[in-house]
Amino acid sequence: MAAALKLADVHAFYGKSHVLHGVSFEVGAGEIVALLGRNGSGRSTTVKTIMGLVRGEGSVRWGEQELLGRKAFEIAHAGIGYVPENREIFPNLTVQQNLLLGCKAARPRGRWGFDDMYAMFPRLKERRDTAAGVLSGGEQQMLTLCRTLMGDPDLIMIDEPTEGLAPKIVELVGEYLRELERRGIAVLLVEQKLTIALEVARRCLVMGHGQIVFEGTPAELRSNPDVRKEWLEV
Repeated sequence: MAAALKLADVHAFYGKSHVLHGVSFEVGAGEIVALLGRNGSGRSTTVKTIMGLVRGEGSVRWGEQELLGRKAFEIAHAGIGYVPENREIFPNLTVQQNLLLGCKAARPRGRWGFDDMYAMFPRLKERRDTAAGVLSGGEQQMLTLCRTLMGDPDLIMIDEPTEGLAPKIVELVGEYLRELERRGIAVLLVEQKLTIALEVARRCLVMGHGQIVFEGTPAELRSNPDVRKEWLEV
């Protein structure tokens, strides 16, 4: 499988604090890769560095393009979507208006439209004229996921999509991720919940202390209690 995204010896910094220490991995075209680890292990910093939100050194290649040093909006227009952990919806705008803001005017009409979003999450269709600020946490997470898709990315990076959600909504998020894979979109999934990550990912990366400490299939991670105990279990 061709690598859509390739990190090589990436270091990242918050001020003088050295957070990532030589991170290297690839995400293939149309592949779901789970990035796992405890809080503080460097997972969110990794996706923020890819997205140009944190200063990085090394190399982040997106196809033939080098991303390090580019602005976040340039990276987004190159075809990378980012769903942050804190959702960042526009509370005073309606669901429909939030989705509209996800569209990129510079790109031709993409693979996703309003009908796709509402078919995937019928609850959003019911509330399309409702201000996003009054939605439940699960509905806001659906909205954030869909708004990012409206920009028609080829890779979507999703930070903790199931945090604080009811089990039924977690199942919906899992189906959303499978639909992305069916449509050939690559996913870098930052998760703490092993269950959903092992169900949907093709490969799992485990981070600890700002480094990749394990890479393998979900089956290999399931059969490696030492890695789970040292780097994942609380």
